[in-house]
Amino acid sequence: SRGMSYCLHSESHLDTGPIYVRENGKLHVVNQGTGGIQNVTPKARPFSLFSRSFSVELCMNREDDRARRQRTDHFIFTYTKEGNLRYSAKSLFSLVLGYISDNVDHIDSLIGFPEQIAEKLFSAAEARQKFTEPVTGLRALQKFTEAYGSLVLCSLCLRNRYLVISEKLEEIKSFRELTCLDLSCCKLGDEHELLEHLTKEALSSVKRLLLKDNSLSDAGLRRMTAPVRVLKKGLENLLVLDLSCNPKITDVGIGYLLSFKKLNCLDISGTGLKDVDAVIKRLQMQIGLVHSKVPLKEFDHSNCKTEGWAEQTVLQWEQAVMEAMKPQDNLKSRVTALHFYGKTHRIEEVVKCTLVEPETKTSGNLQFYKENVQNCHLPLKKEVAGSHELKNNKKRALAEQETERTSKQKHLCLTVEDWDLLNTY
Repeated sequence: SRGMSYCLHSESHLDTGPIYVRENGKLHVVNQGTGGIQNVTPKARPFSLFSRSFSVELCMNREDDRARRQRTDHFIFTYTKEGNLRYSAKSLFSLVLGYISDNVDHIDSLIGFPEQIAEKLFSAAEARQKFTEPVTGLRALQKFTEAYGSLVLCSLCLRNRYLVISEKLEEIKSFRELTCLDLSCCKLGDEHELLEHLTKEALSSVKRLLLKDNSLSDAGLRRMTAPVRVLKKGLENLLVLDLSCNPKITDVGIGYLLSFKKLNCLDISGTGLKDVDAVIKRLQMQIGLVHSKVPLKEFDHSNCKTEGWAEQTVLQWEQAVMEAMKPQDNLKSRVTALHFYGKTHRIEEVVKCTLVEPETKTSGNLQFYKENVQNCHLPLKKEVAGSHELKNNKKRALAEQETERTSKQKHLCLTVEDWDLLNTY
């Protein structure tokens, strides 16, 4: 007991409160004033650590209550077969993943980080709709695209999604190493910033580019092809190009395309060509493209889809735009507003697009493919084989197919998609 009392006396400067010690079957209290041990009986009312007015509040991430509400709790609740509630703690990995995804815009860099974990982190941030936020979403998306390139998105389909392009232009420009890009029916025009971005090094990987019905002219093609023609950079890896339904493109614009030496498939149906036969001969002589007698599968838009980690992100952007457009569904009110602000030229331009069909009647189907392509990664082989079989058929069969196709074009002047496009402007 002397040793114990000496030890307690030496630490008497600490405010430990009353200490009870059981020795020889009796309870003793240490008197800190003298350092001795006195023989006492415990009081009827036990000593309480907290007063009655003391309260405890459990605070988790109190500095960011909103993020805490959006995030699920740290426990997983399940029910047993008997119907009893059972909960288990989440793994440390999922807790850390949730915390980082909540603060994903603060990440400095992901270069060199394992892609398997990065994909899970992207999915967690995507589920929290982090990439839809105006400023922080762009910053977070750029961290992933600069580190993982085509894994984030290898193919992007924005067909008839002009509003998504205008709302999320910077996010779309952040995607790198895209191999397929569909911008059909977006009315971008020659001066659009996205078309200028196509010539940048970040999109030199594009192999399939669909620019159908985009109000392009020879000037736009000149800008697009300038890096390839002058510096041998830009879209030098292009294999498939769709420029159909752009009536302002003439024979001069087609001349700019001759710099695409790797081009395997080209669609210039519905363009404003003056000498079609001369263009056909020029394409065959200079880059080896043969005029196809049947529509090619490459240009039916069935192969171009949004693929990659950011599939749902692009869908979230589209849903947000559709939600914002709900109050403006009345077409008449928009037409009236356009008239009021003197923007009737926009409506006239859409009406002119319907005149593309009469031009295609004279030129017909102007789709081209390269015959001697052996290792073509595109589903062209069936169509090539079909075209060779047609060459071996009788001239009568060829004439019947030609008349059948032109008659179809006469009847289908305005498709359902064309009407939908008209209703969006």
